[in-house]
Amino acid sequence: MDIKIRPWKMEDAPDLARSVNNKKIQDNMRDGMPFPYTLADAEEYLSAMRSADPNTTYVWAITIDDVAIGNVGIFRKGNIYRLTAELGYYIAEEYWGRGIVTEAVKQACRYIFEHTDIVRISADPFSWNAGSCRVLEKAGFVFEGLLRQNAIKNGVILDMKLYALVKEGSG
Repeated sequence: MDIKIRPWKMEDAPDLARSVNNKKIQDNMRDGMPFPYTLADAEEYLSAMRSADPNTTYVWAITIDDVAIGNVGIFRKGNIYRLTAELGYYIAEEYWGRGIVTEAVKQACRYIFEHTDIVRISADPFSWNAGSCRVLEKAGFVFEGLLRQNAIKNGVILDMKLYALVKEGSG
């Protein structure tokens, strides 16, 4: 199994639509994703990511043998936080629990630390999302604290966990 991250291609749209059109995945993401998630939605997302500012938006397809099965993105923050970024990811449900996302997150973070001036990458999964927390811990992120009543999803106010990975030698 050859796990790699690579830039999204427009021809990945059917794979993207198939992966994201899953309520379990969408329940772990921020609001704003349409459901059901169609091929047109996938094409719109890919167009937006391909035209995004390359100095602030770093988004890759997670692939196995060059077939897109998920997404990993790192988004630079602004102002006094301009050397920090936020991480987000998902993978098609049939690939959960295999260490694939952990490997993709490691590859994405390594790229950011080697090719940009970003020194800190953070992620804040919902506190009940044990799988996502495990991904971050296995990828070397450190748990920094509980963000109590930090978000509302599906009408429920939720706690989130804050994790961060800091570039070695940056402090």
